[in-house]
Amino acid sequence: MFKKILVANRGEIALRVQRACREMGVTAVMVYSEADRDAKYVKLAEEAVCIGPAPSALSYLNMPAIISAAEVTDAEAIHPGYGFLSENANFAERVEKSGFQFIGPTPESIRIMGDKVSAKLAMLKAGVPCVPGSEGELPDNPVEIRRIAKSIGYPVIIKAAGGGGGRGMRVVHTEAALVNAVQMTKAEAGAAFNNPAVYMEKFLQNPRHIEIQVLADKHRNAVYLGERDCSMQRRHQKVIEEAPAPGIPRKLIERIGDRCVAACKKIGYRGAGTFEFLYENGEFYFIEMNTRVQVEHPVTELITGVDIVKTQIMVAAGEKLPFTQRDIVLRGHAIECRVNAEDPYKFTPSPGRITTWHAPGGPGVRVDSHAYSNYFVPPNYDSMIGKLITHGDTREQAIARMRTALLETVVEGISTNIPLHRELMLDARFQEGGTNIHYLEEWLAHHKR
Repeated sequence: MFKKILVANRGEIALRVQRACREMGVTAVMVYSEADRDAKYVKLAEEAVCIGPAPSALSYLNMPAIISAAEVTDAEAIHPGYGFLSENANFAERVEKSGFQFIGPTPESIRIMGDKVSAKLAMLKAGVPCVPGSEGELPDNPVEIRRIAKSIGYPVIIKAAGGGGGRGMRVVHTEAALVNAVQMTKAEAGAAFNNPAVYMEKFLQNPRHIEIQVLADKHRNAVYLGERDCSMQRRHQKVIEEAPAPGIPRKLIERIGDRCVAACKKIGYRGAGTFEFLYENGEFYFIEMNTRVQVEHPVTELITGVDIVKTQIMVAAGEKLPFTQRDIVLRGHAIECRVNAEDPYKFTPSPGRITTWHAPGGPGVRVDSHAYSNYFVPPNYDSMIGKLITHGDTREQAIARMRTALLETVVEGISTNIPLHRELMLDARFQEGGTNIHYLEEWLAHHKR
């Protein structure tokens, strides 16, 4: 096991990794930008290194600064968290060439799965079902583009091969709009992701967003930890997540989970990963794989009893997975609400000083947050300041506990989306379960403030 790990991230995930390290008797070196000097995990750190000014490009995306921090503190490994450099194959490569262990997949795995075209081809080879679409990158020939769209059937969606986070996508309903949409998406993809390649898929009308969490080691052992339903989203950004997914037969989950495990073994995957699917009419369609720990990992931890972050560290150190698929038993239901520093209905960011912070408690309540009273939320980063997670024997109990937790939570000095979550927990359709990925946006359109 490592003696010292550098945590190359910020916010709640930095605190989460720090806690996992402490539990394992490992020293966690925290890096921070000047804007995060007063962060909770920095104050709690045994060692902390400032890696630059507030802008991400000069700090959390600054590879030489992060590697230098690992060198000067004698760290042995680097945990990238999520976001920032966590899915950057070049960073993983530089970390390992500098003599450190990257706590994540191999650079090659990140590269394959980071490009949506190569990821889809790898999954097709591994027998994982994919959305009907172009076999790889779209050509420049307009006649060929129209032929591909006709064979798929409208509506289609044009996606950037290097895209992510809900960016680089365009839905096309008619042939007349097709070629122009492809050209616009290519231009946007080139500017945003430095990769103009795009591909085409059938646009599913009312799917759900279901993901399968996997863990794999260097010894070709792999398991899946059930599924999560992340369909409550706005502009492709998740707002509420839960596990397991309501209303999907276990046999279907087991079948798709087994295929994900087989795919991990086939591509030699190691570490934590998430296979993301659209689910419609009893069928799963692979859309992408995230080669890192997910924001929503706590709901899976609560229903399986598996510590995903500690397992990431163990397998990176060369250890075998401490469990087999037979050991994975799902217990109860868990729900996560992302708490963002933003207007609850207009979604405008609300950075500033938190004058009062009171976290909820009670049975089955977990709070993952780096915030505290008098903490200043910087304007430079993502607006998420924490996550409320509840667990119950049933979905109804998990929702009831979430309602109570949201009522107990007090955040003053800034605006948060907690009032929105309170309303959603009372929504009859959400309580019923099984909403599709468009439901929240439609709900918001009908509940304009």
